[in-house]
Amino acid sequence: MFLRVNPTPTELETLRECGRIASKARSWAGKEIKPGYLLRELQEGMETIIREAGAMPPFPAQTSRNSIGAHYCSAPSDNTRFEENDLVKIDVGAHIDGLIVDSGVSVDLSNDQRWSTLISAASDALDAAIDMCAPNVDVEDIGERVQQVITSAGFNPIFNLTGHGLGKWTLHDSPQIPNARIGLKGSLKAGSIFAIEPFATSGKGYVEDKGKPEVFMLERKPKPSNKIDLETLKTIQSWNGLPIARRYFN
Repeated sequence: MFLRVNPTPTELETLRECGRIASKARSWAGKEIKPGYLLRELQEGMETIIREAGAMPPFPAQTSRNSIGAHYCSAPSDNTRFEENDLVKIDVGAHIDGLIVDSGVSVDLSNDQRWSTLISAASDALDAAIDMCAPNVDVEDIGERVQQVITSAGFNPIFNLTGHGLGKWTLHDSPQIPNARIGLKGSLKAGSIFAIEPFATSGKGYVEDKGKPEVFMLERKPKPSNKIDLETLKTIQSWNGLPIARRYFN
């Protein structure tokens, strides 16, 4: 089931409530994080706040350090800790009955605020992109503006990461919203729900997949077998295809 445009007033208020819940979890993490804190415990702490507030995580909370641009989700036994001078990207969302919000924030763990200019470049690009949002605005125009703001600060956007639409029970829906003019087609529609995700980097501006996957999605209904018990199967199906983490089952 997809919800790309024109949410009802009730659905819109649900989305706003999800936004408030995600903001609460994100703010908690931004204050709680410090050198020596386990990445896994910060992720799980955000997810606990979301559940206790009456929502659910639409994807596992993630904390990415330094050159890891995005999507670091801890394994069940991950003992990695934040370190002094880390630049941390926190990615967290909330959903109620499949209505999803997606949010993030960057945190500077240095004593000298060495990452402040880089963080500001991404934040300013987000503000500029939001100012452009209106029906029929081309997504490439938004991407071009994001790139202008980031490059004017002396950095590069990440070209192969994008924002995205948010559908009902669908985390990544259309349209894609780029961080530069990269040849995507699409425009914003009245009533559409989407996440804008500017990434600024001191590097070349491209990410690549590395490491062992820790986040999974159910793409089709599995057949019962002796390799998976019925309770586990029922739990997996309750996520309705949204991403889940291996550590959920630890």
